[in-house]
Amino acid sequence: MTLQKRGFTGLCRKAVSTMAISASLLGLCVDAAAQSAGARPPVKPYFPPFGLDLTARDPKTRPQDDFYRYANGAWLDRTPIPADQDRVSAGMDAVNRIQDELHAMLEEAAAKAAGRADTPEQKVGQMYAAFMDTARIEQLGVWPIRDQLVSARGADGPAAVARLMGRSLHDFGASIFSISFDADLKDIEHYSIYLTQSGLGMPDRNYYLDKQFEAKKEAYRAYVEEMLRQAEWPAPAAHSEAIVEFETRVAQASWSKADQRDPTKIYNPMSLAELKQEAPGFPWAAYFEGAGLGSRTRFVIQEKSAFPKIAEAFAQTPIDVLRAWLAFNIADSAAPYLAGRFEGARFEFRGRKLSGLQEMKPRWKRAVLAVSGGDCGAETGSCFGTLNWAVGQMYAARYFPPASKSKVQKLAAGLVAAFHHRIEKLDWMGPETKSEALRKLDTYVVKVGYPDHARDYSAVVIRRDDLVGDVRRAAQADWNFYVHRLDSPVDRSDWDMTPQTFNAYNGSLRDIVFPAAILQPPTFDPAADDAVNYGEIGATIGHELTHGFDDEGRRIDSTGALRDWWTPHDEEAFKARAAVLGAQFAQFEPLPGLHIDPDLTMGENIADLGGLLLAVDAYHASLRGKPARVLAGLTGDQRLFLAFAQSWRGKLRDDAIRKQTVSDPHSYRTFRVLGPVPNVDAWYAAFDVRPGDRMYRAPQERARIW
Repeated sequence: MTLQKRGFTGLCRKAVSTMAISASLLGLCVDAAAQSAGARPPVKPYFPPFGLDLTARDPKTRPQDDFYRYANGAWLDRTPIPADQDRVSAGMDAVNRIQDELHAMLEEAAAKAAGRADTPEQKVGQMYAAFMDTARIEQLGVWPIRDQLVSARGADGPAAVARLMGRSLHDFGASIFSISFDADLKDIEHYSIYLTQSGLGMPDRNYYLDKQFEAKKEAYRAYVEEMLRQAEWPAPAAHSEAIVEFETRVAQASWSKADQRDPTKIYNPMSLAELKQEAPGFPWAAYFEGAGLGSRTRFVIQEKSAFPKIAEAFAQTPIDVLRAWLAFNIADSAAPYLAGRFEGARFEFRGRKLSGLQEMKPRWKRAVLAVSGGDCGAETGSCFGTLNWAVGQMYAARYFPPASKSKVQKLAAGLVAAFHHRIEKLDWMGPETKSEALRKLDTYVVKVGYPDHARDYSAVVIRRDDLVGDVRRAAQADWNFYVHRLDSPVDRSDWDMTPQTFNAYNGSLRDIVFPAAILQPPTFDPAADDAVNYGEIGATIGHELTHGFDDEGRRIDSTGALRDWWTPHDEEAFKARAAVLGAQFAQFEPLPGLHIDPDLTMGENIADLGGLLLAVDAYHASLRGKPARVLAGLTGDQRLFLAFAQSWRGKLRDDAIRKQTVSDPHSYRTFRVLGPVPNVDAWYAAFDVRPGDRMYRAPQERARIW
């Protein structure tokens, strides 16, 4: 299920409604909240003695030659990838710790949730208990999805198939087109319905079209066959061949991930009549009826040139194949909630063969993800049908004290001030564009920790003996939330991510959002040295701020509308400077012969560089002209750069590296350090980097954007 999930804003809304406020004003608001709650930061940092992992460094490597290895080499050498993970990293360590916290919380809720489930906490406990009741799940076998399989078998024509595809947006299954809801980029006060290409069971179109993935494609065909067999579908072998052939046609028509990054190309408003004319091979009215959007007549089409071709592939595919495709996707998406034979088959392909995992995660971990959402990975489905916002409310109340919120907000205010100063000093940007850039920066809202308002789950029925029903009812309620507010004004206090999500984002509402989960050690440590926090969470805040001005974000103006607000001269200057950074990243090889795609990763690369630059500037400003302390023989700048490098420490299995490189806009983590650092002048001074050192770049060769 693909949704633009949005919630609400953080505390002290008036104080953070504009980013032009001073740090002192921001502090007054949040400090009062902290004092009233009696919160106290931890006495000791997560990594003693001051928040940096001094044991992670490789003393045999010079920082001037390989800064990533220098900061992380000892940790990389001693840390294996767990059998049930496709990676190990600082972030995964934090995610595992958060899972432990959620586990304890959900176990407690389940113990208290006897009888009816009326409160959100009781419903969370009941759903968790339902997932853990393996005896009941095994007893039911395929029965919980039998009604959907019967519907797929009875689809007697293209319109019936399209109607079920529409229903899959809030139920088990899949569709060749997907829907999300967000503010309209040309009418920012109102929501629009966005349509995008979909329909692929593997991570990216390249898995169908590139010879390097031929073995994966055959493994996928075998998986489709096995899942159809488990679903008791006739002729599973023949149908699996036809299904993969159908998806290959969809892949051939689909846009690449790099092409999807241009916001001007993916904004194509159409009426329903125009959509029918543009892509006549698909029964659009039936599709929207199945999605509960039958009365809607205006949509924004994203990959415009792909739609007619995908619709044609649908029209030319025999109805029997489309029915089998529906059945496979119903079983595939429901597998994590069904008997072990379904879940095991899914893991063998999506976990072991696609991602290189050696073991399935323990049942309790899968239960935590199924109830609370998050990064579901290979084993837990598409993470729809959760009680994620209810869990988030519980998590934030227990694990995110007001004092942490206060300190992060102060850090954010300092990062915004640093960005403001950098824009003012740019020598390549003219006054007209610069004025609009500053105006846009001043409109940004920083949201920290958790939303103000709880999601209403009162109408969602959760039963301890009906896991699949719980998931379906929760998914329907979630979908209804977004559909029902389509005619309401856009809520700028919205959230995309729940408090328990270990991530952050720059949103379409000119907001940068930091859930409570990412504001935990080591990403943010209230007891750590300031330089360490600037290198970790400071660079992350700067990263999200810079996204508003990367190669995509710069196309959005200060009102949030899609508009060209750059002068031609400044636009060309920006492109030329971004091209320097792109050329640098194009040289990096995560695996031999596998290069980073600079077009796919450009936005994240710009944001990584910008975030680090802003972190350095904000840290220097925080010293107020005083020299930084030297700790363990490290200067303040050295600690900041080391903290930044350690925030990206980690390693992935080869299959996961390959998947990320062809389908993910983020560069492989090693190069999220080795890419930005040599473009930052302060790093040269901090580590005495000189001509002849391996990482040295002459000043005129450094990428200078923001």
